[in-house]
Amino acid sequence: EIHEGGCLCGAVRYVARGKPIHVNLCHCRMCLKATGAPVSAWATFPSARVTFTEAPTLRRSSAIARRGFCAACGSALTWNGDARPDLIDLSVGTLDRPELVAPQDHLWTESAVPWLRIDDALPRFPRSRGG
Repeated sequence: EIHEGGCLCGAVRYVARGKPIHVNLCHCRMCLKATGAPVSAWATFPSARVTFTEAPTLRRSSAIARRGFCAACGSALTWNGDARPDLIDLSVGTLDRPELVAPQDHLWTESAVPWLRIDDALPRFPRSRGG
């Protein structure tokens, strides 16, 4: 299984090999600010299975993570948690075929915008799956 994707302008492209470890919908305020969307979809892959044509520009977005984006167009591309440097989250919206990776749960629902109603049967976690 191969997943290709990239930023809006095409300056940064990537290939992720294999199935994602997990796919989630994140409702945290940092993802809202970083993407400009009321909810963000992330697909987690082992970092070793993801290659970039040009590395995204990284910025520390919190005490626990860095976010990657295209320096040319600003597209939000990655999330890298310090606790698991062997994993990388790719923004599902940047995949060429986002329909091939379905979300498995909702994270940080305690901060979800109240006017967005997503009617699905996926598990919901007030914060992360672990806490």
